[in-house]
Amino acid sequence: MLLAAFCAIQGLATILMDLNRTHATHPQWLGHARFHVVWQTGTVVALAIVELVLLWAPGSLESERFYLAALLACMPMIGFFAALVTRRTYTGTLSDPDGIPPARFIVRGRQILVDMNLVAEIAGIIAVAAIVGIYHFSSLPRWNR
Repeated sequence: MLLAAFCAIQGLATILMDLNRTHATHPQWLGHARFHVVWQTGTVVALAIVELVLLWAPGSLESERFYLAALLACMPMIGFFAALVTRRTYTGTLSDPDGIPPARFIVRGRQILVDMNLVAEIAGIIAVAAIVGIYHFSSLPRWNR
Protein backbone atom coordinates (compact mmCIF):
# COMPACT_ATOMS: atom_id res chain seq x y z
CA MET A 1 0.00 0.00 0.00
CA LEU A 2 2.79 2.45 0.89
CA LEU A 3 4.68 1.89 -2.35
CA ALA A 4 1.48 2.13 -4.39
CA ALA A 5 0.66 5.44 -2.70
CA PHE A 6 4.19 6.71 -3.37
CA CYS A 7 3.96 5.73 -7.06
CA ALA A 8 0.56 7.34 -7.50
CA ILE A 9 1.69 10.55 -5.80
CA GLN A 10 4.87 10.63 -7.87
CA GLY A 11 2.87 10.40 -11.11
CA LEU A 12 0.23 12.94 -10.07
CA ALA A 13 2.73 15.41 -8.58
CA THR A 14 4.72 15.40 -11.81
CA ILE A 15 1.59 16.32 -13.77
CA LEU A 16 0.70 19.11 -11.33
CA MET A 17 4.19 20.57 -11.11
CA ASP A 18 5.22 20.34 -14.77
CA LEU A 19 2.12 20.75 -16.93
CA ASN A 20 1.48 24.38 -16.09
CA ARG A 21 2.65 27.94 -16.77
CA THR A 22 5.89 27.51 -14.80
CA HIS A 23 7.07 24.67 -17.05
CA ALA A 24 5.23 23.18 -20.05
CA THR A 25 3.49 26.40 -21.07
CA HIS A 26 6.07 28.87 -19.72
CA PRO A 27 6.03 31.71 -22.27
CA GLN A 28 9.78 32.34 -22.05
CA TRP A 29 10.88 28.73 -22.49
CA LEU A 30 11.95 27.56 -25.91
CA GLY A 31 9.47 25.23 -27.57
CA HIS A 32 12.02 22.43 -27.51
CA ALA A 33 12.52 22.78 -23.75
CA ARG A 34 8.73 22.61 -23.27
CA PHE A 35 8.66 19.51 -25.47
CA HIS A 36 11.25 17.84 -23.22
CA VAL A 37 9.38 18.64 -20.01
CA VAL A 38 6.15 17.18 -21.43
CA TRP A 39 8.11 14.14 -22.62
CA GLN A 40 9.61 13.72 -19.14
CA THR A 41 6.19 14.10 -17.53
CA GLY A 42 4.69 11.49 -19.84
CA THR A 43 7.52 9.09 -19.02
CA VAL A 44 7.12 9.52 -15.25
CA VAL A 45 3.35 9.04 -15.50
CA ALA A 46 3.78 5.93 -17.68
CA LEU A 47 6.24 4.52 -15.14
CA ALA A 48 3.78 5.21 -12.32
CA ILE A 49 1.05 3.33 -14.18
CA VAL A 50 3.36 0.34 -14.80
CA GLU A 51 4.42 0.39 -11.13
CA LEU A 52 0.80 0.35 -9.96
CA VAL A 53 -0.03 -2.53 -12.31
CA LEU A 54 2.97 -4.47 -10.99
CA LEU A 55 1.81 -3.89 -7.42
CA TRP A 56 -1.93 -4.49 -7.86
CA ALA A 57 -2.30 -7.04 -10.65
CA PRO A 58 -3.05 -10.54 -9.43
CA GLY A 59 -0.54 -13.24 -10.18
CA SER A 60 2.63 -14.90 -9.08
CA LEU A 61 6.03 -13.39 -8.25
CA GLU A 62 4.49 -10.84 -5.89
CA SER A 63 7.76 -10.11 -4.11
CA GLU A 64 9.71 -9.75 -7.35
CA ARG A 65 7.07 -7.41 -8.76
CA PHE A 66 7.24 -5.31 -5.58
CA TYR A 67 11.03 -4.89 -5.88
CA LEU A 68 10.76 -4.12 -9.61
CA ALA A 69 8.11 -1.47 -8.91
CA ALA A 70 10.37 0.04 -6.22
CA LEU A 71 13.29 0.12 -8.66
CA LEU A 72 11.15 1.74 -11.36
CA ALA A 73 9.90 4.32 -8.84
CA CYS A 74 13.52 5.34 -8.27
CA MET A 75 14.28 5.90 -11.96
CA PRO A 76 12.96 9.50 -12.15
CA MET A 77 14.91 10.35 -9.00
CA ILE A 78 18.07 8.78 -10.42
CA GLY A 79 17.51 10.85 -13.56
CA PHE A 80 17.18 13.97 -11.41
CA PHE A 81 20.51 13.29 -9.68
CA ALA A 82 22.20 12.58 -13.04
CA ALA A 83 20.94 15.95 -14.32
CA LEU A 84 22.01 17.62 -11.06
CA VAL A 85 25.56 16.27 -11.21
CA THR A 86 26.02 17.13 -14.90
CA ARG A 87 24.20 20.48 -14.99
CA ARG A 88 27.38 22.52 -15.47
CA THR A 89 28.02 20.76 -18.79
CA TYR A 90 24.75 22.10 -20.21
CA THR A 91 24.45 25.26 -18.05
CA GLY A 92 21.33 23.97 -16.30
CA THR A 93 19.83 25.47 -13.19
CA LEU A 94 17.76 23.86 -10.44
CA SER A 95 15.08 26.51 -10.45
CA ASP A 96 13.59 29.22 -12.61
CA PRO A 97 13.05 32.82 -11.48
CA ASP A 98 9.29 32.28 -12.00
CA GLY A 99 9.31 28.94 -10.16
CA ILE A 100 9.50 27.86 -6.55
CA PRO A 101 12.31 29.81 -4.85
CA PRO A 102 14.92 27.95 -2.82
CA ALA A 103 14.61 27.85 0.96
CA ARG A 104 17.01 30.27 2.66
CA PHE A 105 18.87 29.40 5.84
CA ILE A 106 21.50 31.30 7.80
CA VAL A 107 24.20 29.00 9.19
CA ARG A 108 27.10 30.60 11.07
CA GLY A 109 26.41 33.92 9.38
CA ARG A 110 26.36 32.42 5.89
CA GLN A 111 23.24 32.30 3.77
CA ILE A 112 22.57 28.82 2.38
CA LEU A 113 20.03 28.27 -0.38
CA VAL A 114 18.40 24.83 -0.56
CA ASP A 115 16.48 23.98 -3.70
CA MET A 116 13.12 22.40 -2.98
CA ASN A 117 13.48 20.00 -5.92
CA LEU A 118 16.57 18.60 -4.23
CA VAL A 119 14.71 18.28 -0.93
CA ALA A 120 11.83 16.46 -2.64
CA GLU A 121 14.12 14.03 -4.48
CA ILE A 122 16.14 13.20 -1.36
CA ALA A 123 12.88 12.68 0.56
CA GLY A 124 11.66 10.42 -2.24
CA ILE A 125 14.76 8.22 -2.16
CA ILE A 126 14.53 7.97 1.63
CA ALA A 127 10.82 7.12 1.41
CA VAL A 128 11.33 4.33 -1.13
CA ALA A 129 14.25 2.94 0.90
CA ALA A 130 12.09 2.95 4.04
CA ILE A 131 9.18 1.30 2.23
CA VAL A 132 11.46 -1.41 0.83
CA GLY A 133 12.96 -1.93 4.29
CA ILE A 134 9.51 -2.27 5.86
CA TYR A 135 8.44 -4.70 3.16
CA HIS A 136 11.60 -6.77 3.46
CA PHE A 137 11.49 -6.88 7.25
CA SER A 138 7.79 -7.78 7.33
CA SER A 139 8.31 -10.62 4.86
CA LEU A 140 10.99 -12.34 6.96
CA PRO A 141 9.91 -15.35 9.01
CA ARG A 142 9.14 -14.31 12.58
CA TRP A 143 12.06 -16.36 13.97
CA ASN A 144 14.50 -14.69 11.54
CA ARG A 145 13.80 -11.05 12.55
